[in-house]
Amino acid sequence: MVSRLSNEKPIVYESDEHHVRTDSSNTEELSLEPIDHLKIFDYIRYIKDPERPSSLEHLKVLTQDSVEVDDDKSYVRVTFTPTMKHCDMTTIIGLCVRVKLMQSLPVRYKVDIRVAPGTHATEAAVNKLLNDKERVSAALENPYIVQIVDECLSHHLNVA
Repeated sequence: MVSRLSNEKPIVYESDEHHVRTDSSNTEELSLEPIDHLKIFDYIRYIKDPERPSSLEHLKVLTQDSVEVDDDKSYVRVTFTPTMKHCDMTTIIGLCVRVKLMQSLPVRYKVDIRVAPGTHATEAAVNKLLNDKERVSAALENPYIVQIVDECLSHHLNVA
């Protein structure tokens, strides 16, 4: 786990209320079940922050409005907001979102992960890494990064 916190006292918010779906994944390649932004949000809302025992939803790193879906074109975009402009964990957070969606969505979907414009000092570099298959693959070959991502995805946080 990370020993030094980037953001010592982040604001923790309540969860937004909405219908939570019971099915947890839809990895069948030719699945025709429509996927909307709420379903995508349900997949990623409880990802644990790498530095805190809070979900990305509770820290407002992810919101329902941060997810865009064009089901007809099999396209998903998630735009996340780091808790601070120099957050050391921004790339890890983006990798967690990408891995969770890779595990949850049919392979026909193109997933675009972005840092919200103007919210991080190295936004362009992070966006480039998170959307380059080879860079993502290389990052996920690093056992330390995989351990952190697995830890963030293995926690099912349902409370603040």
